[in-house]
Amino acid sequence: MGRYILSPSARLDLKEINTYIASNNPQAARSLKERIKQQCKLLADFAEMGRNRDNFEPGLRSFPLEDYIIFYRAIEGGIEIARVVSGYRDLEILFQSDDPE
Repeated sequence: MGRYILSPSARLDLKEINTYIASNNPQAARSLKERIKQQCKLLADFAEMGRNRDNFEPGLRSFPLEDYIIFYRAIEGGIEIARVVSGYRDLEILFQSDDPE
């Protein structure tokens, strides 16, 4: 059974998502948090399930969950969750490099 870890960015994403949803519907926030957790557990066991996102970062994959996208990369023994963001965000800008090339 694989494990998953959350990057600092993913932790912040999840906190912001939870705060936003909980302000209107605490039960919906708890429910979404549990669905994300379950999906992350599944992805840890089957990391190849997600879509290849090398166009954003080498080794990055993504998997949709409702209106959100879980971005992750394989690590030894499981996955690291890189980001959890709204599918409505501009993903190109989100993953834009700071390098001026």
